[in-house]
Amino acid sequence: MNLEELFQNAERIVVCGIGNDIRGDDAFGVLVAERLRELIDKQNVLIINCGEVPENYTSKIAEFKPDLVVFVDAVDFGGKVGEYVIADPEGTLGEAVSTHGLPLKFVTRFMKTMINADFVLIGCQPGSTGLFQEPSELIKERSEKLAELLAEILRN
Repeated sequence: MNLEELFQNAERIVVCGIGNDIRGDDAFGVLVAERLRELIDKQNVLIINCGEVPENYTSKIAEFKPDLVVFVDAVDFGGKVGEYVIADPEGTLGEAVSTHGLPLKFVTRFMKTMINADFVLIGCQPGSTGLFQEPSELIKERSEKLAELLAEILRN
């Protein structure tokens, strides 16, 4: 499945950037959300920098009544550093995300009791996620590229 297909039937979209910006490459989702905010200003798109606690934003997401919720996060899926993956946040891949309070699969299951929306995870394989590290140049580039791609899709 490509990115355009994910968005084609969605009228109202929430993009949730997840991560910790002081844990190196774990900042990926946060970087994407912050850059996307600069690129997109549309009534039907809500962009949230969730940090490490996407569960704290469930009511805000539900109030927006989205058709599609996109989680963007650093995910250790055994790929090459900087590689993207598109996955079901309720799948086993969601278990690989370990720096957050509550696994995404539980956040997604809870959200599905509140709203009728599709959920997708766009992950990027991190390199180093050590404490008090800057994100690598590669992850900064990959976050910029994804933000620009998402902005292009969301404008259409």
